[in-house]
Amino acid sequence: STQSTWGMLGVGVGFDTNGAGTVDIKVPTEPAKKFVVPDTREGWVESLRQLLLSYFNGTSAIEFDYSEVRPAGEELKTFGGVSSGPDPLREMLTALSKILSSNSNQPISVTTIVDIMNLVGKCVVSGNIRRSAEIAFGNAECTEFMGLKDYAANPHRAEYGWTSNNSIFANLGMDYKQASEHIQQNGEPGLAWLDNMQAFSRMNGKPNNKDTKVRGGNPCLEQSLEHMELCCLVETFPSRNTEKEDFLETLKCAILYAKTVTLIPVHWPETRSVMFRNRRIGCSVSGIAQFITSNGLHNLGTWLESGYQRVKEIDNTLSHWLKIPQSVKLTSVKPSGTISLLAGATPGVHYPESRFYIRRIRMAKDSALLWPLRRAGYTIEPCVGSEGTTVVVEVPVDVGENIRSAQEVSMWEQLCLAAFMQRHWADNQVSATISFDPTTEGPQIAYALQYFQYQLKGISFLPRHDHGAFPQMPYESITEKEYYLALGKLNAVDHSTDEGMPPRTKSWLANAEEQQEFTTHKQEDSFCDGDKCTFLGKPLH
Repeated sequence: STQSTWGMLGVGVGFDTNGAGTVDIKVPTEPAKKFVVPDTREGWVESLRQLLLSYFNGTSAIEFDYSEVRPAGEELKTFGGVSSGPDPLREMLTALSKILSSNSNQPISVTTIVDIMNLVGKCVVSGNIRRSAEIAFGNAECTEFMGLKDYAANPHRAEYGWTSNNSIFANLGMDYKQASEHIQQNGEPGLAWLDNMQAFSRMNGKPNNKDTKVRGGNPCLEQSLEHMELCCLVETFPSRNTEKEDFLETLKCAILYAKTVTLIPVHWPETRSVMFRNRRIGCSVSGIAQFITSNGLHNLGTWLESGYQRVKEIDNTLSHWLKIPQSVKLTSVKPSGTISLLAGATPGVHYPESRFYIRRIRMAKDSALLWPLRRAGYTIEPCVGSEGTTVVVEVPVDVGENIRSAQEVSMWEQLCLAAFMQRHWADNQVSATISFDPTTEGPQIAYALQYFQYQLKGISFLPRHDHGAFPQMPYESITEKEYYLALGKLNAVDHSTDEGMPPRTKSWLANAEEQQEFTTHKQEDSFCDGDKCTFLGKPLH
């Protein structure tokens, strides 16, 4: 239920499978006990807890009453957006009951642990009000874990297995043959070297053992994390800076922002304690492919080394000023995505899929943003696995000339770039997904890992297929002709009319705009007026 609590707040969650075999799944007793699900986030979490306890403790079966959960489409005044109704919760609890019942009177398995967490993750994102993510960690020798996304062997997982990235805790010096065979099929498992995460800041040959309490990382693995620790990320774009001093000034603003975020208390005491102790920050850089194209790899290394030293100086100054500990670690490389698109930058260390590609974006099927896109001619289709609540919007993209595409960058060069960033910039981690040709490069993965296990903290792979490794891939290469055909169907997006919107969406949008206008004016009147700002509180000394 802890995972459900964080997920309902939009937090990504990591978990391991070490509990396999440590508890027996029992058969709930009769008669069933009725539980009326409250219309709150806490109520949904409690319903999950009640169900799990009935199977793990062998207590009364639970009959759920969803009558108090507001219907789908009603406004969520506090959290924002509209209600998904009780269906995602009902589907999750029903699916969990089926899985637990089929595994009753036996120890909990690796598959069942991940099934539970994945079904919770699917429920959390089904309402489309929250976005969350999961990473599952498994033992390097566990064949069961490595085969979880083999849907021919595990067909029941196809509907929800996508909700987590699955990675093994790789051991330095291990045989990577078995893992690489699975990777060649669908790109998983990823690999996380916990020994490196605990011993090193930057992977420059100088272990400092600053993070011995680390137990895993966030879902994209750009930050090493202790148990119950949250990541704190901020992103910069050196390819948009005209000179190094401009980049260093940008870093000052980024660290000031991120360090300020570490001052915010969270409601969970255990999390608050570890975050206040570590003050961990992940200041990331994106647009690396563009920077290398324009300025070269040597200049990138020079900028990163100068930038890392500046980041440490700024953290030292801010920590002294704020009377808080210095951050245990400061830099990461995020995989990025939407944020890099907004900045016109390539994501993290990744090269673009091709010059011309389709970028797919997931949206709630009743989102107020969807109707202008539909009128403008964008291709919109149901999201595979969440057809009842989510759609996928396709956006044609041209990244411009001169930048090499991912197909032109070998698997080995991508690994070298990830290691370069781990050595010169990231004292946390580099999140990199290495694309590879399954025929020519797939057989080389095990050999590559033998070399790069001493240069990286984590890595993931993705095979390049004409049809894509999974349906509705976030990025899909297209030809120039296909790009212009798609572009020719599009018109300017017009948000000025509500033509075509369902009545419920029109009403919600109108209320949201009215509330936003009231809130904005109230804040302006209360705090800022021209060049003066009012602080409503006690004077600072």
